[in-house]
Amino acid sequence: MNKPVLCLLLTLLAAPLHAQTFDVLVWADEFSVDGSLDTAKWWQQHQLPNGNSWYNGEIQHYTNRDTNAFVQGGSLHLAAYKETFTDQGQTKEYTSARLNSKFAFTYGRVEIRAQLPTGVGTWPALWMLGQNITEPGAYWQTQGFGTQPWPQCGEIDIMEHWGHNQNYVSSAIHTPSSFGGTQNVGGQYVSGASTGYHTYNMEWTPTSITFAVDSVVHYIYAPSVQNSSTWPFDLPQFILMNIAIQPSIDPNITEAKMLVDYVRIYQSSLSTTEPEHATLKVVPNPVTDELSIMYPSGAASARILNMHGQVVRELSVGDRVHRIPDLPAGPYIIEVQVQGRPVQTLLQKI
Repeated sequence: MNKPVLCLLLTLLAAPLHAQTFDVLVWADEFSVDGSLDTAKWWQQHQLPNGNSWYNGEIQHYTNRDTNAFVQGGSLHLAAYKETFTDQGQTKEYTSARLNSKFAFTYGRVEIRAQLPTGVGTWPALWMLGQNITEPGAYWQTQGFGTQPWPQCGEIDIMEHWGHNQNYVSSAIHTPSSFGGTQNVGGQYVSGASTGYHTYNMEWTPTSITFAVDSVVHYIYAPSVQNSSTWPFDLPQFILMNIAIQPSIDPNITEAKMLVDYVRIYQSSLSTTEPEHATLKVVPNPVTDELSIMYPSGAASARILNMHGQVVRELSVGDRVHRIPDLPAGPYIIEVQVQGRPVQTLLQKI
């Protein structure tokens, strides 16, 4: 590698994670109230996807009990236990928790401050899946969004940690072009990953996905060719947090916890000086009362459709901000006409 290219690469890696781009906090959980998990924000996924077990030879039951996911002392406790537990006609010797966020988004920065469990056979993860995944028992599947199997839906692994390799954290991308033992992977050693909190970062733009710990970058995914095989990442994704138990679990481990101080998602503010893009962008998504729309160049009209294709609201493309407090909760389609052709994106009203 020649010296100018190397200097440029080192400069990019040393730079902050595009903080100037993703500057609006659109969704967060600070885990500040002791007690049960906030079920308005999280879904405890516990249905066995094939009726017998979870993936990758995992041996745990995920549950929807407070004992496996609760808030205490300003942190979320994701807890795995060695215990005999029968559910859905299957008896297993370990329980744990797998959470789905009831928020999905396209492009942005995720920050998760967490302390990881220890022990051979523990496998904690902070990650994301396409909102459109077809997976029995997943939150967005229950809401009618499931249209694509894995890995066509895309998977973004923000952080994985295997107890047999203490303090090494890994990030990965799974797509139809590379999945399972994917080639799209990178990581770093984090001193004290299980004795203190560290911030796991992911930034997702229309062209790249960048991973870091405490703002130290260890992997950037930016395929030179973007198509459905390499880049299923122009549609909303949601966050998952879990501790899986591998068959290699140390039998002396009776409890393993991942503590999460906060989860924060940032997206771009819609500055009037920001250039228009060929895609339709909506912030925030999901939305409560007010949303902002960045229209593609040449947009002539806009409207909101229900999932039956019926028009429920006409929008003025002269306005970027729209108030919809009277719109019932549920999924919708925002459709914009550009040069006589429709451009659409999904919207979730909560």
